[in-house]
Order: sequence, then C-alpha cells, then structure tokens
Amino acid sequence: MAHGVRGGQGLPPLREMLARLVSLPSISSASPDWDHSNEAVVRTLAEWLESLGFVVEVLAVPDLPGKFNLVATLGQGPGGLVLSGHTDTVPFDPQRWRSDPFTLTERDGRWYGLGTCDMKGFFPLAIEAARHYVDRPLRQPLIILATADEETSMNGARALAEAGRPRARYAIIGEPTGLRPIRMHKGIMMERLRFEGLSGHSSNPDLGRNALEGMHEALTELLDLRSRWQQQYRNPNFDVQVPTLNLGCIHGGDNPNRICGQCELHFDLRPLPGMDMQALRQAILARVRPVAERRGLSLLFEPLFDGVPPFETPPDAALVQACERLTGHTAEAVAFATEAPWLQKLGMETLVMGPGSIDQAHQPDEYLELSQLAPTVRLLRGLIEQFCL
Repeated sequence: MAHGVRGGQGLPPLREMLARLVSLPSISSASPDWDHSNEAVVRTLAEWLESLGFVVEVLAVPDLPGKFNLVATLGQGPGGLVLSGHTDTVPFDPQRWRSDPFTLTERDGRWYGLGTCDMKGFFPLAIEAARHYVDRPLRQPLIILATADEETSMNGARALAEAGRPRARYAIIGEPTGLRPIRMHKGIMMERLRFEGLSGHSSNPDLGRNALEGMHEALTELLDLRSRWQQQYRNPNFDVQVPTLNLGCIHGGDNPNRICGQCELHFDLRPLPGMDMQALRQAILARVRPVAERRGLSLLFEPLFDGVPPFETPPDAALVQACERLTGHTAEAVAFATEAPWLQKLGMETLVMGPGSIDQAHQPDEYLELSQLAPTVRLLRGLIEQFCL
C-alpha cells in the first residue's frame, strides 16, 4: 500500500476515530447469526495509519472468509515495539443497553459503546501516541497490530504466529487492565469426552453397555487428576492459586428404562504457566481410556476448541521493568486469557496492559473512562521512546 501524508494531517480527532470504529459491527461468534466480518474496521485503521506514513499490510486469515489481520509498520530495523489489539467484539443484548451500542455516547465522564474498552478504544490511543513520532527517525520500528476473532477462536493471532509475522522484540497487548501491567495468565482448555455403548432394556443390564456408568467412573478419574494437579501446581500470583477443572455440562441416555447408549461430558481446564496442554490431555486420556476398554465402550476425547496456552513473561524482562517503572505498579497475573502466547511464540517479550476495566468487558453499557485517555497516551509514548527511539 502507498504511503499517505506524513504527520497525519487527514487523521480524525481521537473521539471521532473511536466513534467510527464503534459504529462498524465486527462481532465474532460461533453462531453464524451473530458473526460479522471485521474488514471494515481493518480497512479504516489501514487508511488512518497510511496517512501517518506507516507501511500497511492487510492479511486475510486463512480459511476464515471475511476475517483480516493488519500489520502497520513505521520505521525499520530488527527489533522494535508492537502495540496490539483485536478488532472484534462479543455479541450483545440490545434490551440491556441504555444507548445504542454502535453509537459512541458520552455521559458521566465515560464513553459508552460496544468495544470501547474491549478493545477498540486501544487503537485510537495507540495512533494518538504514534503520531507524535512520525516525523522523527526511529532506531527500531513501531508496529501497530490488529487481529481478528480473538473473542472466539483466536485464529487471527494463530495465523500470524504460523506466518512468522510480525517480527519485533517487544509487544504490548492493550486489553483492559486499568493500565496495570500483566505478565501472566492461565490457559483455557474446553474439552469433550464421549462414551458410546449399547442401549437395551433396563430389565437386563447384560443386554447393553451403559455409557452413563462408564462416565461415572471417568468423572472419578477426572476429579482425582484435579486433586493431584492442585497439589502439584500452585502459583501465589493468582487469586485462585491452583489449576482448575470445572465439570460444565453432561448429557446422556433417553429414558429411565433404557440402558444409556451414549453419554457426553464437556469440561473446562485452566492450567497455570508451566503446565503443557498436550501433556494434560495425554494424562486425561491415560485415565479414561482404560475405563472405556474395560466396559466395552467406544471413546471420543477432543478439544471443543484449540485452547489458549498459559502465558508468563519473567519479572526481570526489560518490558516488564519498563512498564513497572512507567506505571508505578508491580506486574500482576489475571484469570482471563489473551493473544499473548502467540506473540510470545514469535519471540517477543510480551505484556498485557491497556485502558479500561475487564469488569466492563462483555457487559451491557460497556464504557471507557475519559480519565484513562491521557495516561494511556503518555504511557505508550514512554514505551515508544524507550524501545523505538
């Protein structure tokens, strides 16, 4: 793409930028009725960043029609700083909103709108921070990254990691943390376990193979594994210091007087940093496969989605130290997951830090406090000065 006018003379004011982004639906959802393309948001960001002199690439996400990532680079060099955010939002319930979710509305010292804090609001602030440096020579590049489908599959970030893009040394993900640096989070795994047996009349149990009885035995194995993992792994940085395994929903059988022919369990597992997701799946399989074999049941065990690995950046990393110095806060841990593991896979020191509160994310009347705007721009400029100038 061609370069625009240096200095961003055609760039809208900050409020107008956010109002425009909020007005463009970019919901990602497993339900086709809700799911939208994010192309309009990405093309809008591309236009603004080109006007600042960024070299902009819009990258289609493989096998996801209508979904795009954006990589915008100012300057050149082997290192540099990435300011990253996702362009999608979650679905919403219009009955619970006091104002139109797609119209940026100001009241009570807040900007209300879908995605204001999670996390379209980060992009205008990153652009506002960057425009200060467009006419200054950068020693290392500044990269603004915008991803697709973070709220569902994280396939936008996965595609970037598989493509080896972008290359930089440091990355900030602007998820809402109240501008407190976050250097670790748990992973998320959602798994399906299904036993298939043989139905038959309940008056003679020998006529069938009861999948529900097999699942009862498997539940005992899962709860025993949970207990062992919670004894083995603990991290005092988290409010819930141990890995969790939640038995979420179970379905099986069709009638009280029939042997249950099929039973399916969905559960979620939240591993701590240092726990490998594939090793956890193998440990589960080693416990439930013998149950199936002993009872003559067929077994299906698979992820409901690919999962998000746990994430940790060491406390002595240069980016962590810089963010602690600039904010005055010691880096913390959070329970929610982000795209950080995929930026780490690209070899970057990664940290999660942005304006707004996670308490407002995914909620009716989502908002961004106006008091967060200037501190965010100051903070991002401090990072640009340290890692790009």
